[in-house]
Amino acid sequence: MTKRKIHVAVVGAGAFGGWTALYLLRGGARVTLIDAWGPGNSRASSGGETRIIRGTYGPDQPYTELAARALRLWQANERKWKRQFLYRIGVLWMAAGSDDGWERGSLAMLKNSKIPHQRLSTRELVKRWPQINFEGVEWGIFEPESGFLTAREACRGVVEAFIGEGGTYPYQQAAVRGDDLESGQWKALRLSDRSELRADRYVFACGPWMGRLFPQTIGNKIRSTQQDVFFFGTPAGDSRFDECNLPVWADHRGRFMYGIPGNQGRGFKIADDTRGPDFDPTYGERKISDERLRLAREYIAFRFPGMKNAPLVEARVCQYEQTPDSHFIIDRHPSADHVWLLGGGSGHGFKHGPALGELVAKLVLEERDPKPYWRLAR
Repeated sequence: MTKRKIHVAVVGAGAFGGWTALYLLRGGARVTLIDAWGPGNSRASSGGETRIIRGTYGPDQPYTELAARALRLWQANERKWKRQFLYRIGVLWMAAGSDDGWERGSLAMLKNSKIPHQRLSTRELVKRWPQINFEGVEWGIFEPESGFLTAREACRGVVEAFIGEGGTYPYQQAAVRGDDLESGQWKALRLSDRSELRADRYVFACGPWMGRLFPQTIGNKIRSTQQDVFFFGTPAGDSRFDECNLPVWADHRGRFMYGIPGNQGRGFKIADDTRGPDFDPTYGERKISDERLRLAREYIAFRFPGMKNAPLVEARVCQYEQTPDSHFIIDRHPSADHVWLLGGGSGHGFKHGPALGELVAKLVLEERDPKPYWRLAR
């Protein structure tokens, strides 16, 4: 007789949930995936055009190694699917001499994880990218094989692959009715279309909605914050600011600003990583902040003089799902061992999707314990 497959229900088809569902399926489980608005939707933390993939993360953390694994898995899955989501245009980190402990601490981590990188002096930076004003920058880290990912396209691609490999995605727009989830005594998930979903194990990867579904266990351990993203138009006929001539960049001097050139024709992307005000991901009006726009214009005129007075061509309001310490949450529900909680991407989770999905699938299927820095008890 054939052994009955474990049935796992995954709630949330974003970067964490979609990849976890795929690797659970590849691990031999029967998997059902659901999402309230579909993969890569405009309310999701995983939506939007692009996300950075990089290994520079400072000292003493698990994410450089996780990013190295993710880079390999993105490439392997792209080959398998004959699709491209990862664009290796490089990532440049600008370090201020007076406050560069974070960048210095990253170098050993990058080396140990075998992520290609170069330490560049100011002279080398100016020679390579003369279109950037490097005032206040003493040196930099360049990751030539890192870059950016197409976010919305990747989320949809993962779910398409999940279905193609035998996964079940029947409830394309069904939300979980979460009024009794905390008890751990329920036998099936009640859905918004009045149907029920029954499984052996459950994974909740619901981004900024985790605190609402689990107000006692998660609550404000995940805070949804408004993050404004701006796309500026580059000068006509000037290729200095597109992805062929400029890498993804991040500037830790003062406010943490970052950007992605080109964005497949959408414009020169720039954003402030500073956590914004609390934001309701379901009902919040996605209107950009005038003050954030002013700061972005001021910064771009300083750091990229050739982009001074560039017109704003698009803007987005997304959100971070922020934990107090910026670590992810990967753990069992304290009242139900068969229920797993996965979230808290904290503005840096998307890139890790395939590596995290692979890791969580093993935890769920093999009943292992997560690392202490990801557990709720921390």
